[in-house]
Amino acid sequence: MRNLTMMTDLYQLTMMYGYYKFGMTKNQAVFDVFFRTNMPNSGYTIMAGLDTAIDYIKNIHFGPEDIEYLRGLKLFDEGFLKVLSEMHFTGEVYAIPEGTPVFPYEPLVRVKAPIMEAQLVETTLLNIINHQTLIATKASRVVYAADGGAVLEFGLRRAQGPDAGTYGARAAIIGGCSSTSNVLAGQLYDVAIAGTHAHSWVMSFPTELDAFRAYADIFPDSCMLLVDTYDTLKSGVPNAIKVFDELRAKGHKPVGIRLDSGDLAYFSKEARRMLDAAGYQDARIFASSDLDEYVIRELKAQGARIDVWGVGTKMITSYDWPALGGVYKMSAEIVDGKMTPKIKISENPAKLTNPGYKKIYRLYGKRDNMALADIIALDDETIDDSKPIKLYNQHHTYQTKVIRDFYARELLVPVFVDGRQVYESPDACSIREYSKKELAAFWEEYRRILNPHTYKVDISDKLYNLKMELIHENREEYEQEDC
Repeated sequence: MRNLTMMTDLYQLTMMYGYYKFGMTKNQAVFDVFFRTNMPNSGYTIMAGLDTAIDYIKNIHFGPEDIEYLRGLKLFDEGFLKVLSEMHFTGEVYAIPEGTPVFPYEPLVRVKAPIMEAQLVETTLLNIINHQTLIATKASRVVYAADGGAVLEFGLRRAQGPDAGTYGARAAIIGGCSSTSNVLAGQLYDVAIAGTHAHSWVMSFPTELDAFRAYADIFPDSCMLLVDTYDTLKSGVPNAIKVFDELRAKGHKPVGIRLDSGDLAYFSKEARRMLDAAGYQDARIFASSDLDEYVIRELKAQGARIDVWGVGTKMITSYDWPALGGVYKMSAEIVDGKMTPKIKISENPAKLTNPGYKKIYRLYGKRDNMALADIIALDDETIDDSKPIKLYNQHHTYQTKVIRDFYARELLVPVFVDGRQVYESPDACSIREYSKKELAAFWEEYRRILNPHTYKVDISDKLYNLKMELIHENREEYEQEDC
């Protein structure tokens, strides 16, 4: 993992310099990473990026070249530069494990650290968590639409740069993809890689049949042929069947064909009929061509006979929602051992923050183990599952729901304690299986592709009262200043 310490916004460094100049370096702060809205038509979001964030935090340090560059900006004095040269992360991080379904306003990551350290990590944490969570969520929706069909991620050529393509591939695996075309991602994360050949392979031979035979000769036991270079049904599929016959005569079993253009519903049904008639009922049909969850959903509704879905551009870029919009907000300050909750107030209710040092409970039904609701609470609170609990909509408190016969599970887990890493990330494939299991605990109404039901996320009475108290205190302070 390369050192990303300098991958930050300048204003983090100028604020850190201000804390240093005003003698605030021993103060501590609590910050939350959260987002305010799911992507359009999604009832949930999939947490991802924690493994990368761990690598970033444990490698924080300013090297000699970094200090020399900062010195050249002529913004900071030598005392501050010395502090930076000796800095490493000494604080605490709690986070929700990757693959967990999460919802707006829930702290995905909670940082408690000396204020300079807590301030420094903002930009990079948001960069990592925002991107990978976004792609994992998009992938999860695509996989849901495929409804049991395998999904291959192959968006590297269209991703916004090498990091987006590689970390995005890992996030797509977490979201449920079975494999990726990205060889580097396969090497780094020990995930399955897959691929066939391009149209250029077919065009490089005198005839399509020559190209198919050459490919089959090289890869007799993994032969997947791209059949739409010239004419899918008149030449592509018939030539593929000829080559499959030749492979079978030699004792090999062909994998199948790939469709990359045209009416995929019609072509896949016709290709299936032709393959079955030729005795290749086990041959798989792979399809690609600007697919996303909406197109896949429509193709499935039209009876498309597609076994594997290759999804590139619209998944690796999250084409219809290009940014998660996660934020990093201070929720408490600790001075001389005393914690003071903090709140950001806005005329826009959606931008009000939840103050204090918080945790999250997920409530499940005792009879069916299905998720019922989440509660954001202060860290010193516990939930008594022997009594009914009344939930309120965070923004419309007249909307209430009483829950009985439930049990509660805390979502945030310790990742760093006193600067020491205490959490080891599972591998990407294990996270994918965990995420699949976690999603299965949510009713279909929350997971559907269009117009999902809104999952309930409440704040505890104690947190609500603290929030209202801070709002009124700030309002009174500014009203007095106006007099």
